[in-house]
Amino acid sequence: MTGVMLIVCMCGGDAGFDGTVMSSVNSMKQFQTFFGLSIAEKSTGIVFGMYTVCAFFPTSILPDRVGRRWSMWIGNLCLCVGALLTGLAQNFGMFIAGRFLTGLGCTLAASSAKAYMSEVTSPATRGRWMGLLNSFYYVGQLLASGIAIPFGRQASDWAWRTPLLLQCVPAFINVLGVLFISESPRWLYSRGRHEEAIKVLAHLHSRDRSTASPIVQLQIQEFEENISLEGADKRWWDFRAVLRTSAHRYRFGLCCIIAIWGTLSGNGLITYFLPVLLLQAGITDPDRQRVLNFVNSVTSFIAALTGTSLSDKIGRRKLLLFAEIACACGMAIVAGLLSGESSSPERATTGIVFIYLFMVCYSFGYTPLQGLYPAECLAYENRAKGLALQTWVGTLFGLINTFGMPVALPVLTWKTYLIFMVVDIVGVVVIYLFAVETKQLSLEDLDHVFTSAKPKQTSFDLAKAARERMKLEKAADQRA
Repeated sequence: MTGVMLIVCMCGGDAGFDGTVMSSVNSMKQFQTFFGLSIAEKSTGIVFGMYTVCAFFPTSILPDRVGRRWSMWIGNLCLCVGALLTGLAQNFGMFIAGRFLTGLGCTLAASSAKAYMSEVTSPATRGRWMGLLNSFYYVGQLLASGIAIPFGRQASDWAWRTPLLLQCVPAFINVLGVLFISESPRWLYSRGRHEEAIKVLAHLHSRDRSTASPIVQLQIQEFEENISLEGADKRWWDFRAVLRTSAHRYRFGLCCIIAIWGTLSGNGLITYFLPVLLLQAGITDPDRQRVLNFVNSVTSFIAALTGTSLSDKIGRRKLLLFAEIACACGMAIVAGLLSGESSSPERATTGIVFIYLFMVCYSFGYTPLQGLYPAECLAYENRAKGLALQTWVGTLFGLINTFGMPVALPVLTWKTYLIFMVVDIVGVVVIYLFAVETKQLSLEDLDHVFTSAKPKQTSFDLAKAARERMKLEKAADQRA
């Protein structure tokens, strides 16, 4: 099980490398000179914007048509080709084509990985493994920002080409590893391949790998009750089911909360344009900027792992509330410290410290849940389409970061942080009113949550019952 999960986690590394390598490369004079770009202009936004352009239909169709496993493989293979094109680009058109393919492949692989991991893990371990999947974003980020430090000191174009070429490393590991793992048992069952599904469940969840195991039989019973052989996942063109009932609309609404506030909490401002923020704080040396970018990756990764380890104890809802409140406070403090009316080297340095603390809080609360919570909330037949739609919603709101920030940063400077502070305050209210608790609940349990009259209260009751049940099971195991 551990080996399977680590192979899938490479898809999280894809996303981290892809997002961070552009931030690192964007600070290199060699890159700016070769393509005639500046560090914060509209053309730079276009380069970042290729990340998810046109990825919607492949991510909504392929996981249901060819399976979660093979759509991961296709996505990562596409990413490898894109990395080669960007790293060897001779003109801006070739570079954009490569960015298109890396964005397409990265998004397809990430969406497929979320669906796959949510469907092969047990309720007791789902939070930990899916949190780790999203935390691997920082493994890719560490590789990208760490590689950029020594290569950024070179005078040749290989200073920016090498990091872009190395982007294919996590993807290539997944391309090879996927050939040796099994398909999602829920996908197999939905395709009428019941015997294969039972064998996969026994292999992954039974200690003695017995198909007669009680846990395997219980899961098969839940499959029979909740997975339709004629569901909307068999009709690639049919997106109506995502919003057909009030329960499905509630589910997708929670996905949109993660998409919107996971994008507009201020994290995108820092992730993509950290070099610009450092310039505004008085740090002008590109080499030092890359070192600080690397430090940001380290601290964020540690925070994400900590949040992952606690997601099944604290609960998803409390983590989200903590993250959003902390982000609002962080944006307010940074705005005050970097304000033009009271600027000084000491205040600028303190402002940078709080930027890092902001990312620590964001990574602690949001990073473990960005892949986990939407995949838990969506019903099986809508999971692939819902995750694709969620990515699309996140991309739409991400256009504010991609195209708005290059224009706003030079004009608004520190006032930009106040805008994100207001967005975060609204997020606190929305999460408090609507977010349900999903920890320790099976994906089939969550069907009962969303069809109930009071989903939020029902989730609290079921989570409490699941917690008590797990305590009894643990005590029984200890006695045995």
